[in-house]
Order: sequence, then C-alpha cells, then structure tokens
Amino acid sequence: MGASLKDVAQLAGVSVKTVSNVVNNYPHVTPGMRERVQRAIDELGYRPNLTARHLRKGRTGIIALAVPELGNPYFAELAGAVIDAAARHDYTVLLDHTAGQREREVLVTQGFRAHVIDGLILSPIELETSDLLGRRDDAPLVLLGEREYEAPYDQIAIDNVAAARTAVRHLSGLGRRRIAFIGARREMARRPAHLRLRGWREELTAAGLPCDESLVAATDGYGRWDGAAAMNALLDRGERPDAVFAYNDLMALGAMRALVERGVRVPQDVSVVGFDDVEEGRFSTVALTTVAPDKQAIARLAVERVVARLTGDRQVEAERIQPGYTLVARESTAAPGA
Repeated sequence: MGASLKDVAQLAGVSVKTVSNVVNNYPHVTPGMRERVQRAIDELGYRPNLTARHLRKGRTGIIALAVPELGNPYFAELAGAVIDAAARHDYTVLLDHTAGQREREVLVTQGFRAHVIDGLILSPIELETSDLLGRRDDAPLVLLGEREYEAPYDQIAIDNVAAARTAVRHLSGLGRRRIAFIGARREMARRPAHLRLRGWREELTAAGLPCDESLVAATDGYGRWDGAAAMNALLDRGERPDAVFAYNDLMALGAMRALVERGVRVPQDVSVVGFDDVEEGRFSTVALTTVAPDKQAIARLAVERVVARLTGDRQVEAERIQPGYTLVARESTAAPGA
C-alpha cells in the first residue's frame, strides 16, 4: 500500500493540512516548509490520489476529446498533445471517434457521457450551429477546427484563410502559375475546406493570377485515396497544373503518388504543398512542404479553456482563439525545372 498524506506529515513533522497545501501548490507555504515536505514526499514515494481529489470537488478528472478520425495522423498527433496538456492539470483524456457524422457529433455534445466526463473538446465536421444552440448538457465545451459557429462556446482554430494564402504565396513566389486546389467539398459551403479554398482564391487574385476553377478538384473525403483520385481526375481532363495546394497532408501525399505513377516529376514539373505537418510527410520519398499548425498550442489552449470554465465563471463570454502556424518548406516545392 502506498504512502498517505498522514505518513508524509509524520516524517516531515508537520500537519496533514500543510502537506495538502504543498501537494496542491498553494502559494502561502514558505519555501523552507515546502522543501521540507517535498523531501518527505520524495523519500516515501508519495503519489496524490487524483481520483479522490477530483471527487471531492464533484468531478471525475476526465476530459473527453472527440475527433472525426483517429486513423488520421493529424488527429492522432493532436490527441497526444491534448493528453500531455491535460496531464499537466491532473486530468485524464477519454478519446472518442465520431467518424465526422452529424448524429455522433450531436450525441457527444448532448452529454451521453455526462456522468463520466467534466468537459469536452470536439473537432466537428458535420455539426450545425442549431445543434449547439439546442445543447442541454452544461459540461464545458471547446470546439476545434475549421468550422465556424455562432454559438456560445470557445472555439480554437488557426487562421485558415491566412494559412492557405501563405501556402499559395510560397508557390507563386517560386514562379508557379497554374496552382490547383485539391480537397474542395461537393456539398455545403460551410463544410471544412471552404476557408482554405477561399485563401487559395484570395492569394491568386493578390498575385495577379487567374482563379481557374477548372483547377479546383472536389472530393468526398480527405484521405490519400481522395488526393490520388483528384490528381488523376485533373490529369485525365488535360488540366495539368504546375503546382498543387492540397487540403491536408494525406491528400498531398496521395496526389504526389498519382503524379509519380503518371511520370510527372515532383517538384520539377509540379510542386506540392500540404497542410497539417504530419510526421509521414517528413519521411516521404520527396519530403512534403506543408503548413504546420501549432498543435501543441492548440492542445494547450483547448485544455486551458476547459479547466478555466470548470474553475471559473462559466458565464464569461466565449472566445475565438487563433494559435499560430508556420510554412515548412521541404523537397516537394521548387522553381519550375529545378
């Protein structure tokens, strides 16, 4: 059986309350007393009972993270960052997979795990504002990703329009003139990709290049196969671009595979830029140039917003927070013929 607070107090020669103050990092403990208690904690190998601590506060100590696709490396990497960020606040993370389906996204927002979790971080795909406005669960909710909602919940996402413009500006700066966009959706304009498509259009216009809609390839999904199919469709109809900006890295990798199989050189003939900076792109045969969202900041901010809502005033107005991003130039982009 592990050491208890009482054991630590006896060894340190202090009260149980003093040990509790040190463990909970209360500021009014003197440095000398904190050091004395910490030595006893280290000697006994004492570990706080986080479950009991949360239960005393009427909480479970669990935050849920619901994402569309755990098999997507971006969401896997983001989940790892959220788990690390939550651990710094003594929280455990419960992962949920929605498959990007509206009914499953609605289910997680409506508190079907209300007895299990203290708060929810959700990356939605199909969820609508009306679904959020009808939400009855009072657990703090933080939204991630490209969708924008007029709803009273904290939302964390990079500036997708500006990030897309950065990617297109990189390509045009290399002398590329026929820049395709892969990953537009065939359905509703508010679905993911519309902001990056808007950035593509805005930057082409700013660069004095035509927004050739024949170079926009719509897809049903966001995977490698979708990227390859979209690239092949562009090539099949004789619309070969000299550069491609893909909605995400997986689609960019699929597009590069299709180009190579068709005898088109990357980057000499066609430069390719992705989005997300997943590890796979760094180790592809032609390392992928990409827009890298600050995943660590996204995770940290999401967890901090949940914890702040749990410990502070839940009536404070919701925020829209924009973490940073960078363009990481690798081997898949170069000047024509280089």
